[in-house]
Amino acid sequence: MKIDAFNHIFPTALFDVLPDYMPKAQIDRLRSIVTLWDIDARLRLLDEFGEDFCQILSLSQPPLDSIASPEDTPHLARVANDGMAAICRAHPDRFPGYIMSLPMNNPDAAVIEIDRNIQEHGVLGAQIHSNVSGKALDKPEYFQIFERMAHHGRPVWLHPARPITHPDYMTEEISEFDIWWGMGWPYETSAAMARMVFSGMFDKLPHLKVISHHWGAYIPHAEGRLKHHWPGRKSQSDKYDYEPIGSDLKRPVIDYFKDFYGDTAMFGAQAASQAGLDFFGAGNSVFATDCPYDREGGRMLIRDTLQVMENLRCTDEERQSMYEGNIKGLLGLK
Repeated sequence: MKIDAFNHIFPTALFDVLPDYMPKAQIDRLRSIVTLWDIDARLRLLDEFGEDFCQILSLSQPPLDSIASPEDTPHLARVANDGMAAICRAHPDRFPGYIMSLPMNNPDAAVIEIDRNIQEHGVLGAQIHSNVSGKALDKPEYFQIFERMAHHGRPVWLHPARPITHPDYMTEEISEFDIWWGMGWPYETSAAMARMVFSGMFDKLPHLKVISHHWGAYIPHAEGRLKHHWPGRKSQSDKYDYEPIGSDLKRPVIDYFKDFYGDTAMFGAQAASQAGLDFFGAGNSVFATDCPYDREGGRMLIRDTLQVMENLRCTDEERQSMYEGNIKGLLGLK
């Protein structure tokens, strides 16, 4: 079996409410990706890759907090989550479960939505973006969300978020050449992971599990910094009294980063995928494709990721653990 642990869907019920929150051009772009919302088209796509190929669903971009107020995001999250749950109930062989979206700009409502999805739908986890409308995930108001996920034993899927209005340089107003996406998103993932580590979140919540999109983004490539140079480096800010960074953590800094899981959604990049595997290890790596965001409605991403998987330097047993064993163990799937 091959379980695609991080891909995206858009329940059609959301289209009914989106005109109040998104420009028509953005809605039309979502509709143009047919396999994002047409379940029959999605099923036909998966049929091409065999009877044993299935997907754990998560909501497409954009983050709910980026389009709606704290008063409105709880309703949008409910519509999205109930829609994904209905798809999974209708097609359990192809979609064995989903990960919920949360109204992150309304933390109290997010905790309520976590409990509701677990009680009503048996949700597998939660997708949380790398920031909440520009606010870091280690801010105190969000701790209760991660605490609740750890309490229920459900993992967090960490997805990058960064808009075009986030400039590449401080003297500019927008990001040029879509650098906000091509380079900015991997940075966002890496920065969010670092904030979670250095803030002591995992010392407070040692059982919290986090799956980082795109095999941990830049983290595997920063291993030398994380292991030898960053820990103990004196802060350049008087906010921290110029104390050595990470000195209050209970374990070596590198150990926290290696506790993350990484997924294989790497757009067919063989060398970068091998780096991710070498850093996280086969035991903390899970198969994912980021379907359906390509020119073929997801076909290219699935095909290229499968090819990368088969060319990785690992044993057949390790490869199969990434395809299904690790995510089954993490989620308690049979």
